[in-house]
Order: sequence, then C-alpha cells, then structure tokens
Amino acid sequence: MVKRVTATDETLRLLAKLKAKYGDLMFHQSGGCCDGSSPMCYPREEFRVGDSDVLLGEIGNTPFYMAKDQYEYWKHTQLIIDVVNGRGGMFSLEGPEGKRFLTRSRVFTEEELAELDMAK
Repeated sequence: MVKRVTATDETLRLLAKLKAKYGDLMFHQSGGCCDGSSPMCYPREEFRVGDSDVLLGEIGNTPFYMAKDQYEYWKHTQLIIDVVNGRGGMFSLEGPEGKRFLTRSRVFTEEELAELDMAK
C-alpha cells in the first residue's frame, strides 16, 4: 500500500534517538514564515493539532501532520522525510543534534493516486 509520508533509514535512527530522550513525538509541517515548510519534530503532548491540520500518516510510529493549506500543494506527492547536517527550525527537537529534518518528494503515479483515493 502506498503511503503519503515515508522516511529514510537515517531519519528513523535519529527519530529513535530523539524518542529515547524526549518520549513520544510528532511531526508537523506548516509552511509558516519562521521555519518555512520544514518538518518540525515536537514532543507529542506539546503541540496541538486542529481542524486546519491533516494527518498524512506515521513514520517510525510517529504521527506526521501538515497544515491543510500546505497539503493542497503537496497532495500529489509522496513526502520522504530525510536528515541532513545543519541547523533546522529553532523549535524542532533535532537541532541540538546538529541535524535537521528535510522533506524530499516525488509525484505519485496515477495508479498510486487512485489507490489513495480508494483508501479514504
């Protein structure tokens, strides 16, 4: 089954390290002004999602949400969450590790889009 969001092995390793340190986590990608459209990682209980957020799926048993207006731009693509060296969003938990999460993407095929529509 096709997924809207996936992660690289390096992302999953960093996520496991962050979970050991902070407990249950979640991702949110907003497209806001301060941190652009970077995926931000937060302690699960410290970020509230609402009606303006879409749950895309989970990576490493960690929910990944996106702001609804951003989702409209990205809904035709699979998000692949990766990790690179450097500083990311100032509130995201990976910053002190000298890493940042990065969204890569690929366009879904027509067949994959049909499968996603059937799963709704």
